[in-house]
Amino acid sequence: MRNAKILMICTSHAALGTSGKATGVWSEELTTPYYAFIDAGAKVDVASIQGGGVPIEPNSCKALGENTASVERYLKDRDLQARLNHSLPIAALDWTGYDAFFLPGGHGVMWDLPTSETLARLLSAAYANDRIIAAVCHGPAGLVNVKTPEGTPLVAGKRVTAFTNSEEQAVGLSSIVPFLLETSLRALDARFEHAPDFRPFAVVDDRLVTGQNPASSELVAQHVLDLLVKVTNLVGTNI
Repeated sequence: MRNAKILMICTSHAALGTSGKATGVWSEELTTPYYAFIDAGAKVDVASIQGGGVPIEPNSCKALGENTASVERYLKDRDLQARLNHSLPIAALDWTGYDAFFLPGGHGVMWDLPTSETLARLLSAAYANDRIIAAVCHGPAGLVNVKTPEGTPLVAGKRVTAFTNSEEQAVGLSSIVPFLLETSLRALDARFEHAPDFRPFAVVDDRLVTGQNPASSELVAQHVLDLLVKVTNLVGTNI
């Protein structure tokens, strides 16, 4: 029985609207799932919308010794650093080679994941062919244009969560992001659920896994690993 293969798809967008500030992927939302997956024996590739360097949201990665455990590990991991500096462009990938797809958040995703037709087609085809799709925090922005084979929104009628409107207001970026993610998911008839602001929370509906905020990254990763065993009958060395 072969090991699972997971593709992490990151933002390529580095500007926080017209604020003059930098953005990108929120490091913990990538590093926590990444290490959970490889420690379980899965093979993980890192891709982005454009390929090449993945921008890291500056506030999410501090000096060595001042971060969560997974970010500390990343800061010492030259292999993962190289993967993020030379990410694979999604347009050049064959989705059929992967069992699960993971969208980490960070405010950068709000600009390029929802507008990528390539991403929407990839995820639509992947889900229709029994793959697992997971996203955390702002990562579900990459789901807003994903459709079922019948042409309806993938999230319609499904239990989902994401960075909430109140959390966006709490970080002071409600007027900067191009849209409010909770509002957009609800407008697509998703069954939006959430915990209190900034508390860990994740939901699973069939093969769709979503998490509310950075603190939910570990929960989402574990749900993905559980589904890889339950749904696809794949295992890693430790899953």
